[in-house]
Amino acid sequence: MNRFSGRILAYGLSLFVALTINFALPRLAPGDPAYFLLGRAVSELTDAERAKLLSEVGLDRPILEQYGRYLAGIVTGDWGISLRFGKPVTAILAERVPWTLLLGGSALIVSVLLGMTLGVFAAWKRGQKEDIGILSFVMLLDSMPAFWVAMMLIGVFSVTLGLLPAFGAVPIGAAGGMSQVIEVVRRLILPVATLTVTHVGSVFLITRYSMVTALREDYIVMAEAKGVGERGVVFRHALRNALLPIYTSITVMLGTLLGGNVVVETVFAYPGVGRLIYESILARDYAVMQGAFLLIVFLVLAANLMADLAYPLIDPRVRRQGVKE
Repeated sequence: MNRFSGRILAYGLSLFVALTINFALPRLAPGDPAYFLLGRAVSELTDAERAKLLSEVGLDRPILEQYGRYLAGIVTGDWGISLRFGKPVTAILAERVPWTLLLGGSALIVSVLLGMTLGVFAAWKRGQKEDIGILSFVMLLDSMPAFWVAMMLIGVFSVTLGLLPAFGAVPIGAAGGMSQVIEVVRRLILPVATLTVTHVGSVFLITRYSMVTALREDYIVMAEAKGVGERGVVFRHALRNALLPIYTSITVMLGTLLGGNVVVETVFAYPGVGRLIYESILARDYAVMQGAFLLIVFLVLAANLMADLAYPLIDPRVRRQGVKE
């Protein structure tokens, strides 16, 4: 089995396990399945109404048949109907995904640019007071929980200063046009700042470590011996060879951020996938919960696959190792 076939098999197995867990969790939960669909209102149902309810959602069929229907629905795009909204799960996710893409994509860009810039500078000044100061500050930020950062930002910029809105993605009754775009950007600032504070640390630490390791390599000594300037050594030689672990960290963040950040979207009442998961848990809307989980699984696997495919383009040594194998 070559490297490519092994990789595809690993991704296929990961997807199969994730889909199976997604199917099994609601059914393994203790208690009456009807209770998880309707909550306390199930006590008002007659036996006939309970049987009809379970029949409508397919829970009265053998478990293997349910599993087969579940897999077939994933392939055909039939992810079920939301009990709360009365709409197909795919339609609900289609409404929420753009907001999560906007929030997660913006936070990813800011976190990567800021983390890489600080990481390269700290490695360049390794061991000096600038390096120690940046490292201490970023470690402090990285230790802060997301909900606490969000509440502090709301308290300062929304409550005390009144500069930015505290919740929502668009103002109520927005008429559209440029004014709405400006409001969307204003309401995006605090959630993006929260995600940046909580994610910039990982990018910074990996960038700094990779750069410090690269700066100790023999080719750096050779470049310095040839008279290459300090900036050229850092950016043309060290950074290029340190990109692989940095890129890996970015792709992991990509799957996490685009999959929906439940805490941040909930605190800011942002209408993304993370907020949808929270609302679905409260409403016991298991079809939506399963659909959101499936979406996150697909995004994480896609991000990792993208990382694997791009490795040879970023570092030719990976391509040469694949040829040898």
